[in-house]
Amino acid sequence: MNRVAVNETISVMKPKRAIETVSKGLRKRYRAERRFRMLGLAAVIASLLFLTIMFISIFGKGYTAFFQTYVKLNVYFDPETLREDTLARADYPGLVKKTMRVMFPEVQGRRDKRNLYKLVSSEAAFQLRAMVLRNPDIIGQEIPVWVPADDDIDMLMKGHIRRDVPESERRLNDKQLAWLDRLSADDRIQTRFNWTFIRSGDSREPELAGILGAAVGSFLTLLVTLLLSFPIGVAAAVYLEELAPKNRWTDLIEVNINNLAAVPSIVFGLLGLAVFLNFFGLPRSAPLVGGLVLTLMTFPTIIIASRAALQSVPPSIREAALGIGASKMQMIVHHVLPLALPGILTGTIIGMARALGETAPLLMIGMVAFIVDVPQGFNDPSTALPVQIFLWADSPERAFVEKTSAAIIVLLGFLITMNAAAVMLRKKYERRW
Repeated sequence: MNRVAVNETISVMKPKRAIETVSKGLRKRYRAERRFRMLGLAAVIASLLFLTIMFISIFGKGYTAFFQTYVKLNVYFDPETLREDTLARADYPGLVKKTMRVMFPEVQGRRDKRNLYKLVSSEAAFQLRAMVLRNPDIIGQEIPVWVPADDDIDMLMKGHIRRDVPESERRLNDKQLAWLDRLSADDRIQTRFNWTFIRSGDSREPELAGILGAAVGSFLTLLVTLLLSFPIGVAAAVYLEELAPKNRWTDLIEVNINNLAAVPSIVFGLLGLAVFLNFFGLPRSAPLVGGLVLTLMTFPTIIIASRAALQSVPPSIREAALGIGASKMQMIVHHVLPLALPGILTGTIIGMARALGETAPLLMIGMVAFIVDVPQGFNDPSTALPVQIFLWADSPERAFVEKTSAAIIVLLGFLITMNAAAVMLRKKYERRW
């Protein structure tokens, strides 16, 4: 009887020990899962934190570039200086200097006069010239004109140059600060929206530099890229996915396409330099060449995304189309492509967004050149937004720091818009099977 009782006790204890072992294992797995979830959440929070810090830094440095300091001058358009036969070549800089001397008659020394003239930008002379050529009737009149201030004055008014440091540690001397105080007391200094930054091309003077030339260059370059990469990339994806036989040659092509997607962008720039510039002799620093180079770089992204979109279409769609008598080409054009188009467009937009932010391949084909004029065509010399940011970031003037950050804000705006459009297209037109 004792042996039977012991056996019964053992048989009862075994399930309890098994349950305890399983419970311990479950608790251990749950703890590991909680740790993993916490690590994942911490990684997401850290990423968002660093991203927020980056955006705050960029916006904090760049938002002031959208505003510009202006100085009010009472300009007398002297008929002796502005003769009718020489209006286009008249001494407009001298007219600005004469106006400044009249406003500050106590300034006599040559050095002091040079410092006085530095209060306003060199754009003031071009602004007066444009006014006279547009309306010659103002000759002989004294008219108040708001002209842009020099970049150092602009930086001072925006708080980027401190007044409470010794004179040797700032770019503006005490006399210039006193003259600025007089102008402020007379309500001759204003801060307005900086339309010059939006409407102008690049310039050596920070207060005159704008992003229009770079934005137009980027638009023309992306237009060439889209017109070439989208139809060719989609056609290649359709052939590989729907028409090509499955053999080692198509496998080799697929492997090479996947490898091209991981090739550094500067390699495509070297390819463009060797082929498009040196071999074909196309114009350097032109949107046409930039678009061709970015087309080569964008091909793998569009092909891979298009093939994934085509693979997501159920085989029953193909079988139904073929079953009612459609040819293979009709099945692809009328049934498969329309259903895969949202995914194809999404991949194309993402590829275009990547091309918009590329700098290295454009540097290799000469789009790093200093271009003042806004390009009017695909063969005109131009630059692009990422290259413009690179050029401004390398400039020593303090005013170009805010220009660099402002250009980054504009570029981020374009990239966010393009990626948001890709997400909206996918959510609106995507079908789940």
